Amino acid sequence: MRILLSNDDGIHAPGIQVLAKALREFADVQVVAPDRNRSGASNSLTLETPLRTFSYPNGDIAVQMGTPTDCVYLGVNALMCPQPDIVVSGINAGPNLGDDVIYSGTVAAAMEGRHLGLPALAVSLDGHQHYDTAAAVTCSILRALLREPLRTGRILNINVPDRPLSALKGIRVTRCGRRHPSDQVIAQQDPRGNTLYWIGPPGEKCDAGPDTDFAAVDEGYVSVTVLHVDLTAHNAQEVVTAWLANAEVCREW
Repeated sequence: MRILLSNDDGIHAPGIQVLAKALREFADVQVVAPDRNRSGASNSLTLETPLRTFSYPNGDIAVQMGTPTDCVYLGVNALMCPQPDIVVSGINAGPNLGDDVIYSGTVAAAMEGRHLGLPALAVSLDGHQHYDTAAAVTCSILRALLREPLRTGRILNINVPDRPLSALKGIRVTRCGRRHPSDQVIAQQDPRGNTLYWIGPPGEKCDAGPDTDFAAVDEGYVSVTVLHVDLTAHNAQEVVTAWLANAEVCREW
């Protein structure tokens, strides 16, 4: 198995380094990751400036100022030849649950892999301690994919409780929960009296029912949520069509 491994925490983050070591026990792994923390970068792609890379002695490649999407795009189309069989993103420091997937660079890297026609996993740890647990879970899932390919055409978003491997209760297939809107902005002043703004923490859980990713991780289960990129609200198309006709929007032209 040829794996392109990326993340959004940066190439030196413990999560990606622990996972790379574990994956290399049975797979051909190429790390292409941002040279610094790009958490929250979502699906942003660098278009106005060129991208530079730096290769480390072990073969890992850092993309200077690159986003997770940049890294996967370059990895698949330029830096890994032949191309990878699968894209893996992670292990993220902290969970990507519920609405987090909208902003997550970890999930975005997996989305880019899927957009380029490859199977993709996003892996996050609900904490900052047991990266070895998340690595073991990821390796188990990848070995299972080798034995029994999964052809959903979707992204698997995997969240692992921050506990020893022996303390995991199993795996649940879940849906994304929801958070309350995040509305906190922290204002500060710099030494010259100018105002600086910090984006506050995410909102608290709103929809955390038993079938959600929030509930699974809280109860000690690995959460596997199947994501797709089609944002079309198919159920609302007829409603909008009828509204356009009734509101006679074209009369406003």
